[in-house]
Amino acid sequence: MGVGLRERKKQETLRRISAEAIRLFVERGFDRVTIAEVAAAADVSVNTVYNYFPAKEDLVFPGGDALPDRLADVVRTRPVGESAAGAVLAYLREALRSRDREIGLAEGFGRVLAMMLATPALAARLTGLGEQMVRSLAVVLAEETGAAPDDPLPRLVASQIGWLHSLVYGEVGRRVLAGDRPDDIAESTVDLLDSVEWLLGDRIMSYAVRES
Repeated sequence: MGVGLRERKKQETLRRISAEAIRLFVERGFDRVTIAEVAAAADVSVNTVYNYFPAKEDLVFPGGDALPDRLADVVRTRPVGESAAGAVLAYLREALRSRDREIGLAEGFGRVLAMMLATPALAARLTGLGEQMVRSLAVVLAEETGAAPDDPLPRLVASQIGWLHSLVYGEVGRRVLAGDRPDDIAESTVDLLDSVEWLLGDRIMSYAVRES
């Protein structure tokens, strides 16, 4: 069943508000732009902005409710025979090879990232998001492996997977800010993942393999 007209209009409004907000934030700085100015630029009311984005920071992190579960969702939906770490590596490789906007390889992302890192509230949100991803993933790993409550392995493995996820985003961000070409960034970061897989070793790469 296709998406209804009402839902399409809702998604169009959400994208327009977010796009206008980010444009203003990049041009003038996050703290110097008001919600009223974002609403005017997007041709909507202030209440409409708050309906879609309860907090100002949410304008930079659309779909924020789903973000903390990103790694957990990748692991939950992995195919039979795939480990948790293997699933995340495969997800990151595909995102890099397809130049996915989600991973930061979109045109103009360097300016957006610079704005985010220069804003304490957004930088803190990024750090907190990574921590939430690890906690959510640790819960999934504990459930799937039947680990005892005092077993540290799910948390330790989740931390390593969170590290490799942060490593990739950090590498992409660093090179985007340096002005490197997206194709060059993607190719070299895929190569970096090969080294990461070797570094993680069999113990982590074989942990929580999905069974039939």
